[in-house]
Amino acid sequence: MTLAWRATFNRWRRQWLRLWHFRMVFGERSQGRLLRNTRISPSCCIEHEAHLTLGDHVFIGPFCFLEASAGLVIEEGVQITSQVSVVTHSSHRAMRLLGAAYTDWRGERPGWMAGAVRIGAYSFIGPHVLIGPGTELGAGTIVRAGSVVRGKFPAFSVLEGAPATIVGDARDGDAAWLEQFPELRERYERLWAAHAAPDGER
Repeated sequence: MTLAWRATFNRWRRQWLRLWHFRMVFGERSQGRLLRNTRISPSCCIEHEAHLTLGDHVFIGPFCFLEASAGLVIEEGVQITSQVSVVTHSSHRAMRLLGAAYTDWRGERPGWMAGAVRIGAYSFIGPHVLIGPGTELGAGTIVRAGSVVRGKFPAFSVLEGAPATIVGDARDGDAAWLEQFPELRERYERLWAAHAAPDGER
């Protein structure tokens, strides 16, 4: 195979795979509702999808893992970038405690942890983030790349680190853009009146 042919073949292969295996298409269904503007990458792995509730205008990018067995709510306008994991249970402690008996154990497994996860409206989850069981993110939260998130956080939190902590307020960044585009202020205020309480709590 000549170099020119290999280059052509590789380009064609990437285009074909992108078109048929990775291209995102608007339109999803969640809990019986049709969501016209929600997009989920075909490479996203969703386990226990019956326990996943999506809002419209949601974007979930390539190579994400969503495990929804204990309940997962992703509200309107959430953006989940790439290689993000959201898990609603953790079994590693139970596995270490029970060993081979783990699979046949009757009743509640010691060390088993589970909790529903909620990601508030118009939040942004950066690449390579892990969100653990029982986490609640208020509306407008920004989670920076590489963070490990567990707990309850108010609206507009900017989270970073492992474990993630609050390092800022998302509205501070919005303020600069609203100064530059003042015609958006009324729309912005209506949006957040609908999705976040005045004190910044969900």
